[in-house]
Amino acid sequence: MKRNRTVLGLSLAAATIALGACGGGDDGADNAGAAKEPTSQSSESDAAGDETDETDQAAEPDLSDIPDVVAEVNGEEVTKDEFVVVYEAQFQQAAMQAQMGGEQPDEETLKKQTADNLVNTELMAQEAEARGIEITDTDVDDELTSLAKQNQMKSSDEILAALEQQGTSEDEARQQVESQLMIEQLVDDEAGSTEPSEKDLRTLYAQAKQQQAQQGEQAQKIPPFAKVRSQLEEQAKSDKVNEVAQGMVEDLRKDADITINL
Repeated sequence: MKRNRTVLGLSLAAATIALGACGGGDDGADNAGAAKEPTSQSSESDAAGDETDETDQAAEPDLSDIPDVVAEVNGEEVTKDEFVVVYEAQFQQAAMQAQMGGEQPDEETLKKQTADNLVNTELMAQEAEARGIEITDTDVDDELTSLAKQNQMKSSDEILAALEQQGTSEDEARQQVESQLMIEQLVDDEAGSTEPSEKDLRTLYAQAKQQQAQQGEQAQKIPPFAKVRSQLEEQAKSDKVNEVAQGMVEDLRKDADITINL
């Protein structure tokens, strides 16, 4: 079982980020098209873009101070190899965000956050194992098919291809889905079903409409409730999972034997 817990630990930090990047549906396609637009800009802008691309490619994390064992969680090790896979992905994302402000990523803070995320994931994986929760390949296949449908794609192969273009391999994507399903089942076992009620959905929709009103004419028009119901369901479920999971992690950390060696 250690192999499975390691996989989950590697994948959780990036699970929602990677899959969420596909979640725009038609908007995502529009954004992708917009990303190709710079070909019509001036050569000066193109040159600036080329320089930015070179800077992005040059950004590399400092891994010289990472110990062979980054953390120990109830006797289980989080190794350097496991840490590096997650940290490099987090660093690249932080580097792109920081570059917009002309700054460098705060590597010390980012390393601590990555280590904490891995510890939290290991704790949740250990708890899932203790409760007899297992995720099968069929579970992962079904979830990928569902994700494809949500993103207006024809098949799981199509969403995997989209993730591949973003730098996430099929194995990594499947591991991330497995991790997310593990968390959801653990939360269901802890707090009952995370399926939102009609009242929950109406409350979320009212909040969105209120925010739209506060933003005035600049706000994007919100479609009728029926058209965004599925998105509201996903948001409500995600909010509940995150809330319960956070509480579980806090409780698990109180009784856990944790050593972080960074």
